[in-house]
Amino acid sequence: MDAGTSELSASALVPTTEVAPKIYGVVAEFDNSDALLAAARLAREAGYTKMDAFTPMPIEGLSEVLNFRDKFVPTLMLLGGLTGCTAGYFMQYFAAVHSYPINVGGKPFHSWPQQIVITFEMTILFAALTGVIGMFLLNGLPRPYHSIFNTPNFEAASVDRFFLAIESRDPKFNREDTRQFMQGLGAARVSEVEE
Repeated sequence: MDAGTSELSASALVPTTEVAPKIYGVVAEFDNSDALLAAARLAREAGYTKMDAFTPMPIEGLSEVLNFRDKFVPTLMLLGGLTGCTAGYFMQYFAAVHSYPINVGGKPFHSWPQQIVITFEMTILFAALTGVIGMFLLNGLPRPYHSIFNTPNFEAASVDRFFLAIESRDPKFNREDTRQFMQGLGAARVSEVEE
């Protein structure tokens, strides 16, 4: 048996199957915000739960339709504010009582009314910084790449176009059925977007 024959028989034993590309979801492009909002409502009524919308401006009522609830940032801000309050108060306490005690007119070293302003300012500072940093982290930012960027004409989402995406991780998602459903919503274009 020569080398050419052994290579041929080895390649014949390995099955060749093409793997279908994994898709992010089906994305519909709309001309205006009213059409997008109506489509999102219909998709929610049809039972889709894993949806997202991309618009050049805020649309009143869209976050409720998409069932978007910000649960974690307010809690993080409360914890950050409490941390700032505690840190601000005890920073002043240790400075006034332990590090550099000064007797001013017979007042006690620890006088809480004089510490209110800095305590309040530290509460606001820590809450605000925690809110900004928490928002970035929970949103996964900065994100230089996302599958939605593969959508045709998606650059217009920041100018004058409106997009509704039903993600493939939705329990009701079926590639053909979801595509037909999206086409029935009156979209200007419907695209399957690969990951």
